[in-house]
Amino acid sequence: MTRYNWQQTDWPHFRYDLSTLHPVLLSIAEKAGFISGQLTHLEANLQTDAMITLIAEEAIKTSEIEGDYISRPDVRSSIKNKLGLNSKRIPVQDKRAEGIVELMFDIRDTFKQPLTKTHLFDWHLMLSHSFNSAVKVGRFRTDEESMQIVSGHPGKWVVHFEAPPAKKVPQEMKRFIDWFNDTAPGKPHAIPFAPVRAAIAHLYFESIHPFDDGNGRLGRAIAEKALSQGLGYPVILSLSQAIEAEKKQYYTALHTASKSNELTEWIRYFIDRVFVAQVEVETQINFIIKKAVFFDHHKDHLNARQLKVIQRMMQAGTKGFEGGMSAKKYMVIADTSKATATRDLQDLLAIQAIRQTGSGRSVRYELNLG
Repeated sequence: MTRYNWQQTDWPHFRYDLSTLHPVLLSIAEKAGFISGQLTHLEANLQTDAMITLIAEEAIKTSEIEGDYISRPDVRSSIKNKLGLNSKRIPVQDKRAEGIVELMFDIRDTFKQPLTKTHLFDWHLMLSHSFNSAVKVGRFRTDEESMQIVSGHPGKWVVHFEAPPAKKVPQEMKRFIDWFNDTAPGKPHAIPFAPVRAAIAHLYFESIHPFDDGNGRLGRAIAEKALSQGLGYPVILSLSQAIEAEKKQYYTALHTASKSNELTEWIRYFIDRVFVAQVEVETQINFIIKKAVFFDHHKDHLNARQLKVIQRMMQAGTKGFEGGMSAKKYMVIADTSKATATRDLQDLLAIQAIRQTGSGRSVRYELNLG
């Protein structure tokens, strides 16, 4: 009995109907142009801030989808090291952060190049610090045991998907790489809509599951490469952030799509996530602009303690500092007394840098970004 897409006679000849998807595909194309324009009009330092924020979010969230939680400060330090923004290189304790950031930059730097097996092996090596010692790094899987995606507990495993046996992986990956390059813009079988090609590429790669570990992260990197090739410049969004926000939905969509080579619903799901990611980019850009205005207005009125706390609150991004700022949290971050923390917070309220919520023991403070 054929259970999975790769076992069916029409594999990998994917079918889909885009007739109901053209409106959202048009919206994605328009929004991509709008976002590019927004970034172009930002001052150089704000453009850099936006790039650091978005690359960091993608690096962190693509790892979190796989249950791998990486230090955010180490990710940002790795990005700044890569960009040469630190006066001296900052030591990074979490080597997983360096690896995923290296992958993010290589995807951006090489997006125009055809996909090759060497690229995939190099990217897999970049992720090696996230794998256990049993994982074969920089090569396709070779174990004779079947590669299964499961959940549950020993004795009660639920098999969600079984990938092709290892002996078929080299042949399947050659066919995948040929397909990817042959469907790129300007090629004989180009797929005109970048989000559609990215959706198919991601599912196609995940269906083969060519590595012992890291397939999800590499599959999303391949999707980013496809989007960038369609745009003609490195894509400006964190697709993984949009996916991680509805992670269960992502795995359900993958599971359903793995049963058939008719991909309309999978493509519908995937391009919806692309649109959600674009909306988040707009939110991030607006947040970065508001931060700049905030510091322009208040920079001469903040003491060193207040500046340190404000910067920590800013690092929380668009979702705000978790649980709000309190006098107790202020004391820890600024390494100061309760009396000083209370006085500093009252001063910040007086200049309207923060606003108060709650009362009594439930008093919390949030940034006043207008």
